[in-house]
Amino acid sequence: MKKTRAVLAIVFGATTSVAVATGPGDAGNNVPQPTLTDVLARAGAYVAEFQRQLSGIVAEEQYVQMVRYPRGARSGSDNKRRLRSDLLLVRAGSASEWFQFRDVFDVDGEAVRDRNDRLVNLFVNPTITADDQIRGILAESARYNIGSLLRTVNVPVLPLRFMEPKNQSRFGFKRTSDGSPARITTEMPAPPGHFRITTEVWTIEFAERQGGTMIRTTAMRDLPARGRFWIEPATGRVLMSELILENNQVRGVIDVNYQSQPILGLLVPIEMRERYDHLRDRSVIDGFATYGQFRQFQVNVSERFLIKQE
Repeated sequence: MKKTRAVLAIVFGATTSVAVATGPGDAGNNVPQPTLTDVLARAGAYVAEFQRQLSGIVAEEQYVQMVRYPRGARSGSDNKRRLRSDLLLVRAGSASEWFQFRDVFDVDGEAVRDRNDRLVNLFVNPTITADDQIRGILAESARYNIGSLLRTVNVPVLPLRFMEPKNQSRFGFKRTSDGSPARITTEMPAPPGHFRITTEVWTIEFAERQGGTMIRTTAMRDLPARGRFWIEPATGRVLMSELILENNQVRGVIDVNYQSQPILGLLVPIEMRERYDHLRDRSVIDGFATYGQFRQFQVNVSERFLIKQE
């Protein structure tokens, strides 16, 4: 029997036109409280502006992945990898969707040698189609992942695509009183202030309810997304996100924390934590990424240098 590997993969081009589910709003004493519909509309507008602004920004990602196997399952026990990458938001060809591209330049302290050639082929090759470019972006972003689980979902702003106005109708939303972020890993201790909220915030649950889901398995089977957003109701700003993906092979949880970046004047991802439980081989993948050195970039289509950073 042919062996298969579980896959969590982003699917592009998903849109729909079903009405957004709404829930009850709170009634304030003096000041009228927004409804859930109001907050979702603000969040959708915020995400659209966020994508526009972030598309001109590159960040450096420090990313540690660790895989743990059951005792005696395979020799060599645990595996660990450290990546340094540039992370940027790109739009492929004429495609309307934004994708986050992880340009890995260092693996466990060793420079990636074929980086320039790969970037030129991916972004400057005039014969590549938009669909092929998207697939290439996703594959390159996941190229150095470790573990038995293939995945392209481990980029911090992916859940924000669910809040795009054109995609909100794919999901059911409701406000919840459960505002405690999940503790998904103890392998990498959280720094002070981890996932700390100091402003008024709504915790909003989401669950994908329409077929043709935005994330699917390698066999193109639906994998509905669910989780929570922590949102400022007055502005629609997303302060945290929690994404949960689960089927009979894998359970994945990805938490992202956003904080203000004074130089840029917007909230940016500063930390991502993830855990995947592969139910078939009983391996566990933990990931911890931090983001810094945010800076402007511009595209330079010269043969040797694709991204010119300022």
